Amino acid sequence: MIGQGTTGAAVVAAAATAGKRQLTILIKNDFESLGVGGKFRRALRDVGYEQPTPIQSQAIPHLLRGMDLLGIAQTGTGKTAAFVLPLLQRLDGESSPPRPGRPRALVLAPTRELALQIHEELATLGRHTSLRHAFIIGGVGQNPQVRALARGLDVLVATPGRLLDLAAQRHVDLSEVSVLVLDEADRLLDMGFVRDVKRIVAQTPETRQSLLFSATMPQEVATLAREILDDPVRIDVSPKQMTVKEIDQRVVMVGNGDKQRMLEHLLQEDEVSRAIVFTRTKHGANKVARKLEGAGIGAEAIHGNKSQNARQRALQNFKNGDARVLVATDIAARGIDIDAVSHVFNYELPHEPESYVHRIGRTGRAGAAGAAWSLVDPSERSRLLAVERLIRFSPAEVTVELPPRDSAEPSGRHSRDFVRSPGNQKSGTRRRARRRRRQPAG
Repeated sequence: MIGQGTTGAAVVAAAATAGKRQLTILIKNDFESLGVGGKFRRALRDVGYEQPTPIQSQAIPHLLRGMDLLGIAQTGTGKTAAFVLPLLQRLDGESSPPRPGRPRALVLAPTRELALQIHEELATLGRHTSLRHAFIIGGVGQNPQVRALARGLDVLVATPGRLLDLAAQRHVDLSEVSVLVLDEADRLLDMGFVRDVKRIVAQTPETRQSLLFSATMPQEVATLAREILDDPVRIDVSPKQMTVKEIDQRVVMVGNGDKQRMLEHLLQEDEVSRAIVFTRTKHGANKVARKLEGAGIGAEAIHGNKSQNARQRALQNFKNGDARVLVATDIAARGIDIDAVSHVFNYELPHEPESYVHRIGRTGRAGAAGAAWSLVDPSERSRLLAVERLIRFSPAEVTVELPPRDSAEPSGRHSRDFVRSPGNQKSGTRRRARRRRRQPAG
């Protein structure tokens, strides 16, 4: 019997052994068994994508059958490929030529960064097709986007505001959309796009296939899902238990005046190959990044006040290793999908405990080990307790001794005994772990 949540396709084979009939069940967890076509499997191989993630294994077969879908999944679970692959395969099989301003598939995203990443995924997975795709976003000039629409397209990725603007100018006609995707629906609503989304949906055919993905499922998202989805399949790859089990979470109690020094101290560790530091405010992100640079630690800040070009430069510098640290606010970081992040640092705990789960989900992806450190001053105790109640887990509280203020930190990255992987701590090191009882909090 294959239990609920098992991924992959089941192949049943009968074999005779010693005169008895033996039933063997083999689980095939590959893209071919999910129904992904040859040219798309080739594209996956081109980029080293060998096995589907849980959401891909569960979603792709339903989407290839044309069903509506409600997916509860974070960035980093492979959800983008989960909808891009069946979307491209469906359109590729229809053999309809691209038409100016009339997409056959529409993907709505809350942020420009997420829209750009979805567009890049379309290019990667659709590289062996003749399908055309374009993206339209606010904050940049519209003329290049208008020209891209006029050349004809099959798939359009858009942020709501710019899409409505260009639709009002008759550059976009949504009457032929057969597949509609709302990605990060909770952020779409949080950022005030609910009316825009409903106006856009109203311009698409009722016979469309609709997909809605959200990291969380507040009542507003559930209501929107009921309005736009028709008898959807529901897939939940909730990250909470995975986060608690797979990510090394630690808390460092530190005075607010020592947070910057503590952060710089921890970032010097050899284990920290690539890190995201979270702050609560845009000003805080700029300040932390500036001080890290002053300490000789390559850092970039990303937040909503930065121009589109500046944000793209910061992300590129982080991806290619020119900057080892990305300092980000919660809203700016949503939609950023970057692999091989070894550490997440909460310079400040978030106002909403749910954001803690989103933050630390940036590390420890695809089975890789990850670490999340929170720098907590006494005024943040209540926020820490709220996080513990949500995740039903108390992260290890550790003490890290800072060097005297008048002693210079050695430049560059080097190994220190006081930071070690779990189970590899030595007595006599400068870190003393005080693990509280691991039991459901609250």
